[in-house]
Amino acid sequence: MPIRTASRVDANQPAIVAALRGIGASVLHLHQLKNCFDLLVGYRGRTFLMEVKDPSQPPSKRQLTAGEAQFKAQWRGSSYHVVHTIDEALGIVTAAPP
Repeated sequence: MPIRTASRVDANQPAIVAALRGIGASVLHLHQLKNCFDLLVGYRGRTFLMEVKDPSQPPSKRQLTAGEAQFKAQWRGSSYHVVHTIDEALGIVTAAPP
């Protein structure tokens, strides 16, 4: 996967990462990978792929890019999630059975 040298991070991503780490999750930033997802999250033996979108942006800016949509459509795993808030991110990882 190509790496982008200038990639934008949604304004809410640092707070979501801090909250996930605050409950003991490991978080790896992958937003620099083109046409992928933003965060690889590990929690209680489970792995989650998260694309972060900023709810303060207009709906057109919160859509998956063509590359992100293609990645999601081709992903064979079951843990790809689009998150907008801390509560969404925490709810996804804590609701999953260990």
